[in-house]
Amino acid sequence: MPIRLKKLIGTFLLVALVIIYALVASIFAVAQLSESGPLVHFLFFLFSGLLWVLPAMGIIKWLILEPRPKG
Repeated sequence: MPIRLKKLIGTFLLVALVIIYALVASIFAVAQLSESGPLVHFLFFLFSGLLWVLPAMGIIKWLILEPRPKG
């Protein structure tokens, strides 16, 4: 796969990940945390704010992998 195409796909994947993850985390927070106290809110947003990094690291790792040599 050409490097430019790989970077384009990776960019779209990262943007989609952030948008979808933010929507899902927000929907979950509104649905489940409405009656919770401030400490629960803090812990949820701390955890969910850091959790998106794991799939993003996988995408970035895929982006920087060297292509296999032909031959």
